[in-house]
Amino acid sequence: MRRLLPLAFLPAAAFADDAVIEGATAARTGGTWTFEVTLSHGDTGWDDYADGWRIVTGDGIELGTRVLLHPHVDEQPFTRSLSGVTIPDGLATVYVEARTTREGWGEARHPVALK
Repeated sequence: MRRLLPLAFLPAAAFADDAVIEGATAARTGGTWTFEVTLSHGDTGWDDYADGWRIVTGDGIELGTRVLLHPHVDEQPFTRSLSGVTIPDGLATVYVEARTTREGWGEARHPVALK
């Protein structure tokens, strides 16, 4: 007979989660773009928090990264901006990807239309 371990015995990483990209906007300012991204994550402190997001092309080329330097345990969801992002001519959509200290870059991509 096979015995199952109680959930309490699973490694902590099994309970880690990706940051959720709640929304994102882009605004052109001169020759560059400013992005505002709203994230939510079950930040628990310095060991597990959303620590960044980036703007990438459909091919995964990184155009800009916003590093988040501290946990946002009591501020969920939260919005941060990144200015001065250069977008290649002719690109109509970019994507936001989020990162956490425990999971690294998440698989989710949030599309942002460039208008």
